[in-house]
Amino acid sequence: MDIQLKKGLLDLMVLATIKYEDSYGYKIIQEISSVMDISESTLYPILKRLEKQKLVNTYNTTYNSRIRKYYKINKQGLEKLKQSIDDFDEINRMYMYIKR
Repeated sequence: MDIQLKKGLLDLMVLATIKYEDSYGYKIIQEISSVMDISESTLYPILKRLEKQKLVNTYNTTYNSRIRKYYKINKQGLEKLKQSIDDFDEINRMYMYIKR
């Protein structure tokens, strides 16, 4: 798969993972790993990029005496996810045409 396409899809997978529930890095990795392999060294730059693009908000909580950083999708992130899904649907229609 093209690396740029994969990069964009990973961003969307992270947004989709936190769409219904705020989450933290390790849990996001576990969720996405059911579809594809992803490591911490791949995930954390994605989370940083999404935060920089103002698509997610973050907050810290304490769990078992450790601080855990949570990621929460915001309005802009939801809009980005919806637009990307619409774009993917359009690309899929084109792919089906090519494949026929």
